[in-house]
Formats: sequence, structure tokens, C-alpha cells
Amino acid sequence: MKASVMLFLLGYLMVPSGARVLGRCTVADMLYRGGLDYFEGYKLENWVCLAYYESKFNPSAVYENEITGHTGFGLFQIREDLWCDHGKNLCGVSCSELLNPDLKKTIECVKKIVKGKQGMGAWLNWTRNCQFSDTLSRWLDGCRL
Repeated sequence: MKASVMLFLLGYLMVPSGARVLGRCTVADMLYRGGLDYFEGYKLENWVCLAYYESKFNPSAVYENEITGHTGFGLFQIREDLWCDHGKNLCGVSCSELLNPDLKKTIECVKKIVKGKQGMGAWLNWTRNCQFSDTLSRWLDGCRL
């Protein structure tokens, strides 16, 4: 019994082979270089916070939401039904391109999303965890940008 519980926990905690979780400062640097600092008025801390709560900094994350029936792709869990080629494709990108750790297509797409009327409110995790946080600056602590 203990062995099966340990194996389950070990399997749950391991990152799938080929997946590369990025460090917090690496994410911050890539988003900064991609022009997201103060993009549409949102400080870089907001983007790093959102990336953590959406994917735990895993650019190859794919999450299927059984309640809403949509699938999210990449660092920001961009919804396939609206933004990539499995749906309306408002970003003009394939969903698989949103899993690339170089984040170029991901950043291009989130810029389109945040220009919408909801802004960063398009992500429920930003509204719940980042929007009114008084500790946003911690997301950049120790990062050299």
C-alpha cells in the first residue's frame, strides 16, 4: 500500500519527459524582452504572476478543462476554442506553436488577447490571484532585467 502511494506521488510530481519548466526569472526576462512590461498598462509582475498561476511556468503545459470543455495551451493556457487553430484562431497560430519554450508566438498571442475589452481579466487566474495582490513585486525579486 505504501509503495503504491509513493509511486503515485512520485509520478504526480514528476514533469513529463521533454517538458521544461522555466525559472521565474527566466520567464520574467523572456516576457520583458518580448515587450510585455507595461504593455496595455500592465506591469511585468502581472504577467509573471499570471504565468505561474496558469502553468507553473511550464511553456508546454496543456490543460483540459472538463467543466467548460475547452483546452488551454502553453505558459498562459491560451484557450483553443478562440485563439488558436483548434477554434476561431483569433491569434492566427497553431495551438502547438503556443507550446514552444521560446515564447515568441505565445507573447504575440497574449498581446492580442489583452488588447480586448477584458484586458488581463480575460484570465480568471489573473483576476483571482494577481489583480489586487499587494505583493506583486515579489515576482521579480532577485531577477536581473
